[in-house]
Amino acid sequence: MPPLITFVARLSDGLPLVASFSQSHENLEIQKQQAKEILRNLNSNGRSVAKMSIETSQSKVFHYLIQQNTVYLTLTEQSYPKRLAFLYLEEIADVFLEYLHNQLSSSSKNNNNNNNNNMNDVHQLIDTTARPYAFIQADPIIQRKQREFIDPKSTSNSNKLNQDLSDIHSIMRQNISQVLDRGEKLENVSQISSNLIDESKKFKWGAKKLNWWAKVNAYAPMAAMGLFVVVVLYIKFFL
Repeated sequence: MPPLITFVARLSDGLPLVASFSQSHENLEIQKQQAKEILRNLNSNGRSVAKMSIETSQSKVFHYLIQQNTVYLTLTEQSYPKRLAFLYLEEIADVFLEYLHNQLSSSSKNNNNNNNNNMNDVHQLIDTTARPYAFIQADPIIQRKQREFIDPKSTSNSNKLNQDLSDIHSIMRQNISQVLDRGEKLENVSQISSNLIDESKKFKWGAKKLNWWAKVNAYAPMAAMGLFVVVVLYIKFFL
């Protein structure tokens, strides 16, 4: 199965710029709403991690990638290779920015003077867009990419995985209930990690104390018995 849902959105406020959906017979309305909620919550305090996978219902997983002020999010089956999902998002980012670049170039009267600052203009265009799905015309481009990533075992996708040198263990994971139902916002991930480190230090110190008391309990009776023998011998021979 190809990526089922793909969103491109502005990071600062979660405004969807374009959305694309594969031809699936499944009802994915719940996942579409979850995707929008994730996008809205991503930058509440500006500390969202650059990559994350989020497990949701029906054996599905959200993956998102942040590049500058843009979020690229997709939904795949749980069995879909995670590395390939992020390679897909990277290619979506490339073709989307290329689409905006071409749009700006075609609307410029003098392309030679504008090409040097075109990428700055692209990001400015994203930052100042006010209308949701303002770049829905990019959907056919995203659809073509989706078709390229239908079969993870294809020669093309296998080659992409072999060429990818990224460390997949650096991509954080959460469950959708942590993100939405329990109010655990994505921006709190760094705080959660910090708390875990603090708790592990406390546990380590507690373990040392328990180990010390265990040694005391083990050797205290022997020490007491030795002291008793010394006292008895002292009384017998010196008093």
